[in-house]
Amino acid sequence: MAFSELCSIASVASGLVPFYALYRVTDLLIAGGGEDGIAFWLVVAAAAYACQRVLFGFSTVLSHVSAYTILATLRHDINDKLMRASLGTAASKSVGALKNLYVDRIESIEVPLAHMIPELSANVLMAVGIAAWMTVLDWRLALACLGTFSLGALVFLRSMGTYDRMYAGYRAESDRVNSAMVEYIEGIRVVKAFNQTSESYRKYADAVESFRDYTLGWFKATWGAQNLALSIIPTTLFGVVPVGIALYLAGELSPSEFALACMLSLAIVTPLTYLGASFNTANNISYAIVDAREFLDLPELPQPSVPGSVKDFSVSFDRVRFSYVAGEETIREVSLTVAEGSSLALVGPSGSGKTTLARLIARHWDVGEGSVRIGGVDVRELSLDELSNLVSYVSQDDHLIDGTLYENVLIGRPQASEEEVRAAMRAASCDEFVSKLERGWDTPAGEAGRSLSGGERQRVCIARAVLKDAPIIVLDEATAFADPDNEARIQRSIAYLAHGKTLIVIAHRLSTITAADSIAVMENGSVAAQGTHAQLLESSPLYARMWEAHVGSARWAVGSHGAPCLSQVFHAHGREHEKGEDR
Repeated sequence: MAFSELCSIASVASGLVPFYALYRVTDLLIAGGGEDGIAFWLVVAAAAYACQRVLFGFSTVLSHVSAYTILATLRHDINDKLMRASLGTAASKSVGALKNLYVDRIESIEVPLAHMIPELSANVLMAVGIAAWMTVLDWRLALACLGTFSLGALVFLRSMGTYDRMYAGYRAESDRVNSAMVEYIEGIRVVKAFNQTSESYRKYADAVESFRDYTLGWFKATWGAQNLALSIIPTTLFGVVPVGIALYLAGELSPSEFALACMLSLAIVTPLTYLGASFNTANNISYAIVDAREFLDLPELPQPSVPGSVKDFSVSFDRVRFSYVAGEETIREVSLTVAEGSSLALVGPSGSGKTTLARLIARHWDVGEGSVRIGGVDVRELSLDELSNLVSYVSQDDHLIDGTLYENVLIGRPQASEEEVRAAMRAASCDEFVSKLERGWDTPAGEAGRSLSGGERQRVCIARAVLKDAPIIVLDEATAFADPDNEARIQRSIAYLAHGKTLIVIAHRLSTITAADSIAVMENGSVAAQGTHAQLLESSPLYARMWEAHVGSARWAVGSHGAPCLSQVFHAHGREHEKGEDR
């Protein structure tokens, strides 16, 4: 960037030479001779102009290299910051605000960095150089030239009096419409299912219309003054011509100097106009920096200076308390131990804290009080990389990233060989459905996602965890979105994945965890009971009710034990409909 500035300054110096050369040509023409001298100065002017364009070209190339390097580094820095922050901190930022910063705001920095910095310096120097030159000719010419610029600048600045307040509102409206668009696109299936078009989906329509109205209102409020300013600024000849004629008639200015003053007054128009046009661009970069700084200053999960070393792969919770919101505890005084190689199932009503407790193992958040330990070491004393190597977290909403299915599995262990990746795929029972895809494992995930069921996508995610081969496995409703056929395959994949590992499972289908070494029943953020399946049926009324509800729903679904099945429901509905009773 510094070298770009030097080239820009040199280009300005070269750009002033043609004006001097034309001044000398004019002088020679008025004198009535010197063809060789005229030719010489025309060659000098052409050479200086070519040099100016080449130097400016170098300046622009260097500034673009610098700008895109800065943009890439900034995006990497924000990505690294989000990775080092807690999941709660990262998730507290709306998708619209993140997209606005990551894509739009940072991209808006490119124009100032790549264009405005070298071009602004060049134009400022050009304007200063021309003004100084005109002052050397005659200070009154300089004042006459800059008079219209001063008047136009005054009108322009008056129109920008509310700029900061209006631009802050523009950013808020922009974030709102971005969030609404992302939400609309992500929920398009629900929107279409209920016939909610972009116009009838009120939140989306309101955000778009509000953004349009605000933006147009702001522009209309400033159009008149800004157009007037841009009309006044270029009229430098209005001052220079009458003053120059008066000085010529008074014998204080030669004809060639008068011609030079007219040329310079026209030449100063472009840099002066650029200065006015760059005002908005300069403000854009300042706001983009503020937005980027907001993310770069996010609090990080503290990491130890000297990472701890685990003695085994047991997991324990010691009087753990945790709150998402101050004063509202989600986890209350939980103490649990999972021995190395054993399994623990977490069950309980929705909102009882099962998922939160499991995520504390992977340190998606830090506990408020107490500790979560792996092999006797507090997870806060382990580096994030070491903790990631110890724990595989497979949730119900694991998704496929952009790339091929093979690349999605390879994320589990990027240095793995192709044979190891293939083995993980087979272990997760993926070959059956992948073989039906025309491009197999080289199918792009986005393309495959449209043809794969939720259970099949989940098996790809399990293959990723198999390849990672972490000693501690956390499964958060891994079969929640699977049909019965897929669920059976996923259960086999999980059995392979969990063999010999420490396993923590969250499940709503109690029939899938009856063989767990221990089951903890969660209620209102606390452990209400703990034991084996048989022990809990005897000792825990809550678990007994949950089991009865689970078994009852399974019976109802298949129409057994006299409970109504779906065919009976449809049959009953048909009889009621015949009676004219709308159900």
